[in-house]
Amino acid sequence: MYFRKRRISRYYVSILGISVLCTLAFVKNSFLECVLDPDMDISTQSTACLQQRYSVLELPPRNRVNCSRIIRGDRDSIDQAVIDRITVKNKLTPMNESQYLNLTRDCKFYKNTRKFITFPLSKAEEHFPIAYSMVVHDQIEMFERLLRAIYTPQNIYCVHVDAKSQDIFKEAVRAIANCFDNVFVASKLEKVVYASWSRVQADLNCMEDLLRSKVQWRYLLNTCGSDFPLKTNAEMVKILKLLNGKNSMETEETPNHKMRRWKFHYETDDDIHMTDKEKSPPPGKVRMFSGNAYIVASRDFVRSLFEDPLVKAFVEWEKDTYSPDEHMWATLNRMARVPGSLPSHKKHDISDLTAIARLVKWQGHAGNVDEGAPYADCTGEYRRTVCIYGVGDLQWILQQHHLFGNKFDSSVDNNALQCMEQYIRHKTLYGTEL
Repeated sequence: MYFRKRRISRYYVSILGISVLCTLAFVKNSFLECVLDPDMDISTQSTACLQQRYSVLELPPRNRVNCSRIIRGDRDSIDQAVIDRITVKNKLTPMNESQYLNLTRDCKFYKNTRKFITFPLSKAEEHFPIAYSMVVHDQIEMFERLLRAIYTPQNIYCVHVDAKSQDIFKEAVRAIANCFDNVFVASKLEKVVYASWSRVQADLNCMEDLLRSKVQWRYLLNTCGSDFPLKTNAEMVKILKLLNGKNSMETEETPNHKMRRWKFHYETDDDIHMTDKEKSPPPGKVRMFSGNAYIVASRDFVRSLFEDPLVKAFVEWEKDTYSPDEHMWATLNRMARVPGSLPSHKKHDISDLTAIARLVKWQGHAGNVDEGAPYADCTGEYRRTVCIYGVGDLQWILQQHHLFGNKFDSSVDNNALQCMEQYIRHKTLYGTEL
C-alpha cells in the first residue's frame, strides 16, 4: 500500500510538472510573439498581446470621468463630468514652458513620460506618410497634446510659431521639436495678424519647408493649436487613400456680403484695415469661391503653389485681401489646372460639413436639429462665434467623417479633451472603440 501511494503521488507530480511546463511554454511563446514581432500589424494580433505590449501607452483621464459612457451619450456621466469641470477646474493647472524645458533635457525620458508612440503601428501607415503644418502661438500644453495625438515616426511635422509669441514659448516649442527627428520649427516665422495674409504665409512657409524634406509624404494637413484629431492615423491613411489624389476643403459660391473681402485693397499693421481702393480682378479670369483656412491637400496641389505660373500670380494677388485663407484655398481648388481640384460648376460646391478637413460648430447655425438646424447647440462655450467643445458634444463629434475638430481648449473643458485623448489613443493601440 505504501509503495502504491508513492507511485500515485509520483504520477500526479509528473502530470502537474507537465502541466506547468506546457503553461510556461505557452506563456513564453505568447510573450515572444508579442515582443519579438514588432512589424506585425495590430489587426493581426490578439487583444491580450496588444494589451501586453501597449498598455503603458494608454492615456486615461487624470480624474474620475467615465469617457466611454460620455462618448456614448450617457446623460448621468456627462452631467458628472460637467460638475467635475466646475469643481476641479482651478485645481488642474496645465504644464508651463519651464516644465517642458526641464523635461526635454532628456529626450528619451520626455517621450516615455509623455507617452509618445515612437514606432509605426502598421505597414500601411509606415508606407503612407502625412505632412503637417502646425500654426501655434500660445498654450504650450495644448500644442504638445495635439502633437502627441497625431505623432508617428513616419510622418513629418512643421511647426510655425507666431513671431510675436513670448520667447519662452518659442524656446519650449523648439525644445519639444528637437526631441524628434521628424518635427521641426519653420525656417521663417511670421508676425501673424488676425484675418491678414500672414496667416496664409505661415502655412506657405511650412509647405515650402515640407517639400524640401526627404520624407515623400502624400498629403498635407494644416492645423492650429485648438485642433484635435477625430480619427486615428490609420483611419486617416485609409481615408486619404480613398481620395486618390483629390483634395478636400470647403469651397462654395461666394455670398454677396463676403465679396468686399477681395474687391478692395486692405492694409495691415498691428491690425487689418480696408481702404477705398478697389482691386483689379484676379489674374486669368479666375472665379472666386468661399471656404475656410483648413485643407486636405495632395502633394501635387502643394507643389503647384510654388511652380505653376498662374497659381503663383493668383497667390500674389491675394496678399492684400481680407481673410485670404477663407477664399484662396477654396478658389484654387476650383481651378482646372490645379492638381486634385474640382470643376467650378455649382454642383461641385462643398460645404464645411461635407469636406473632411475640419468639423466646426458655428453659433449662427446651431439650434434645434428637428427644426432644420445642421447641428445642436454647443455644450461648451462660444468664442468668436465658434464652439469650444464640451463633453456633451463628443458623441456627435465622433459620429462625423471629419479628420479634425475645432475648437478644443483645456481651460474651457479639459474633460472633453481628456476623453478625446483616451478615445483616440485606445483606438490607435487596439483598433476598437473605447
